[in-house]
Amino acid sequence: MHRKWLVEAAGAVVLTVLLAGCGGEPGPKETAPDANGAPSPSVSASASASSDPKAAEEQAALAAYQGMWRAHAVAVQKASEKGTRIEDYASGEALATIRQDIRAMREAGTRANGKLGHEPKAKVDLKSSPPTATITDCLDLKDWETTRDGKPLPLPSEQPMRYRTTAQAEQWDDGRWRVIQYTQHGEQTC
Repeated sequence: MHRKWLVEAAGAVVLTVLLAGCGGEPGPKETAPDANGAPSPSVSASASASSDPKAAEEQAALAAYQGMWRAHAVAVQKASEKGTRIEDYASGEALATIRQDIRAMREAGTRANGKLGHEPKAKVDLKSSPPTATITDCLDLKDWETTRDGKPLPLPSEQPMRYRTTAQAEQWDDGRWRVIQYTQHGEQTC
C-alpha cells in the first residue's frame, strides 16, 4: 500500500518539482515552460557556466531534469500527458515510469496540485559515450497535495515529507539531455 501510494505520488510529483534555479531545457536559449509544459525562450546560461564546459553541461542536465518535473506536474494536474512535451525531457525507463504514474492517477480518479520542493545536483561524465549525468535530489512534499473529486487525500502516516531521489540522464546526438531513469528512495529521508 505504501509503495502504491509512492508510485501515485511520484507520478504526480515527477514534473512539478525542479524549483531549484537552473536554466531551461531543451536548449541553452530556453527556460521555464508555459502552462502546457513547453519551454519559453530566454537568455542563455550564465557566463561562468559557459566558461566551464563541465559546469555548463551540469546545468543543461539539471534543466532537462527540471523540465521533466514541470511537464510531469502539468500532466498529473489533468491526469494526461497531452500537451506537456514530456518526451523532450524524458525517455526510456523514466518516461515509462511517468506514464505509469499518470495512468495510475487517471484510473484512481486522483489529481495532484501544488509545488514539489527540489534540491537537485548533477555530476556529469563527459568522457562516457554518450555523456551521462547522475542527478541527486531531495523531494519535499510540504506544498504538494493529491486529491480525489476535489478533496485532499492524506499522506500515509509513514510517508516522509522529504526523501531522496536519483536520476540518470544522457546527452543525445542533438546535444540535448534527457532523463532516462528516475528512482525514488522513499525510505531515505533528507
